[in-house]
Amino acid sequence: MASVLKPVDDTRMYEKFGRTLAEAGYEVHIAGRASKLGTPPPEGIQLHPLFSGYRLSLGRLAAQWRYWQLLRQLRPDLVVVHAPELLPATLLWRWLGAGRSFIYDVRENYALNIRTQHVYRGGLKRLLAAGVAFIEKAAVRRAAAVLLAERSYAEELQYLPPQRTVVLENKYVAPPGTDQSAAKDWPVSLPPREQPLRLLFSGTLSALTGVFEAIRFADQLRGAWPKLQLTVMGYCQQPQELYRLQQIVAANSSWLTLVGGAEPVAHTAIIAANGQHHLGLLPYQPHPSSWRCIPTKLYEYMANCLPVLIPPNQLWHAEIHRHSAGLVVPFGEALTAAQLTELATELISEKYYPAGPVAEAMWQTEAPRLLATVAAGLPPPPAATSHLGAAL
Repeated sequence: MASVLKPVDDTRMYEKFGRTLAEAGYEVHIAGRASKLGTPPPEGIQLHPLFSGYRLSLGRLAAQWRYWQLLRQLRPDLVVVHAPELLPATLLWRWLGAGRSFIYDVRENYALNIRTQHVYRGGLKRLLAAGVAFIEKAAVRRAAAVLLAERSYAEELQYLPPQRTVVLENKYVAPPGTDQSAAKDWPVSLPPREQPLRLLFSGTLSALTGVFEAIRFADQLRGAWPKLQLTVMGYCQQPQELYRLQQIVAANSSWLTLVGGAEPVAHTAIIAANGQHHLGLLPYQPHPSSWRCIPTKLYEYMANCLPVLIPPNQLWHAEIHRHSAGLVVPFGEALTAAQLTELATELISEKYYPAGPVAEAMWQTEAPRLLATVAAGLPPPPAATSHLGAAL
């Protein structure tokens, strides 16, 4: 399995795909961004750093060469590609050898992201979006299978082959070393207003994921909940946004804490934080690249019985309504004192997760489809051998 920007211990590559395949007997190699893994990988998994540094750097070109060298060294039976920038080298590798096979994991609608987000500008944005769409179309025609992290991609990417496309959503799996005994009792209730209320914003830290909206909302809610504390936990890839975030945290350190920011945060630490907070915030901004997707951390919060506050997104609202998992709140609005008091009263009166952790949010519902897809994508083994093939 290989990516460039995703760390080698990335939740999807390592905890979901890697561990599932290793437990089934496959030899698994994971290549990606360098990361400080909290615990050694289990037997059957080897990690190969390809890249470190900011996304807009020449190091990404060097990562291509390291990936190519890794393909030549390992000679995998099957490659699972998690990044479009590795598709050209993968296609060349496949073309140069008979019987080579790969699976393309579509984790995002990359061309749409490039066109609608503000990471790239002007002509470069249009060129990159067209290039990604071109290489993806070439890849899906040759891939043994195409995996989709979101159901919506099947409608958005019209060139996908329906007969070889499998949806594997980013549902929750407990990372190694997680203490499941620390899970919340249910139904979950919030403390009264005179006691501390701990809010959590975790994951990617950016304007698009709503980190600044989370801070503004928490600052407002402090008017009705004076002992409120907000923890912002995750990695910020944009230097200018990181600087802005650090300045805000420094000015509000009495109630606002930043964990990570300039460095990725171990997933085990984020899961531990779920059990130490009362509410999880998902103040995503309406955007074509994310509004039809279900955030990974929504599954994560629901699996760990952490009540959530979400914006008025119909898809997400349906998810939390079925399980009494939280409330819809107007993150972007300026709320009056009366509205804040009313919201605080509603938060306290609710009983969350009456049936306990949400089974539908668990990775176990997706794992069998991954195993079936990998088995189908592997080339037939020589008649004299019966071992399971290696997967990169």
